[in-house]
Amino acid sequence: MSNFRTVLPLEKANFDINYRSPILCIGSCFTENIGRLLATHKFPTLLNPFGILYNPISIKNSLEVLLSEKKYTASDLFFHQDLWRSFDHHGVFATTNQQQALSIINDQLEIARIFLKQTKRLVLTFGTANVFINKSTEKVVANCHKLPNTNFEKRRLSVAEIIAALSPVLQQLKMHNEDLEIIFTLSPVRHIRDGLLENQRSKATLLLALENLSKECSFIHYFPAYELVLDDLRDYRFFGKDMIHPNEIAIDYIWNCFQQTYFSTETMAILKQVKKIVQASQHRPLHEQTITHQQFVRKQLEKIIAFSKQYPFINLKTEQETFQAQLIDSK
Repeated sequence: MSNFRTVLPLEKANFDINYRSPILCIGSCFTENIGRLLATHKFPTLLNPFGILYNPISIKNSLEVLLSEKKYTASDLFFHQDLWRSFDHHGVFATTNQQQALSIINDQLEIARIFLKQTKRLVLTFGTANVFINKSTEKVVANCHKLPNTNFEKRRLSVAEIIAALSPVLQQLKMHNEDLEIIFTLSPVRHIRDGLLENQRSKATLLLALENLSKECSFIHYFPAYELVLDDLRDYRFFGKDMIHPNEIAIDYIWNCFQQTYFSTETMAILKQVKKIVQASQHRPLHEQTITHQQFVRKQLEKIIAFSKQYPFINLKTEQETFQAQLIDSK
């Protein structure tokens, strides 16, 4: 027997992701992995302006807010465990000061609205079809913020509900930007608190909904991150210690598959140069003052200047400042 795994064949997309195409990423913690890799490699990326979102309704709600003129006020917040929080946002937005929380939320909202107008590629990741409904408002919450379970009703969305919720807002987004292409992924992270069977049923519901959405709209596409982990890699070697989250090896594999699917030859060539500069800037020398290191720093600065002239739309300011700070002459 020569084959020891099933390899998922990848199809090249009929559109690309490049350094001139702003990318908005919204969804589960798996979105964070892809979004951070895009940002690290200097693609124009905005990641989760509401924080991590898991279910289709909360993702739909976030998109509707971005398309609206809504501004969050004190009535949108609640106080729990010494922090002001929003049911539309992840806990990273919570603070001890109400006005500060509102300021952080609304500032990020304004940034995201401006970014959305220029967005050419939207990456959305579903984590679960299960939702928690606040009994007092009858609205789906993005995060329960550790409130008592008795405050919420939990249920699984149907395929029809997911399609009915997402389709109108996705059509509206396309209407606002005819160049927009939407990439859906399904998170390979298992929600085992719900139980293994319930997790599988939840994921199956999401898969069927995404299949229907992609059939309904030619600008909606599916990237098989879930299948790459569960069917292609298919081994606990590729999970973290919790046996739930994909580890760095798995994420790198998916990232490589993502590149094969959406990056052109030109983009890959630029990415290779960017990666070298970023990695060089992350090197922490033990002896900055040595002639060898000073020569290295000057060479890197020359590379950045030359690269920036050729690709002025790629921002390497952070890397340039890092090397500049290591120059003895600049101190």
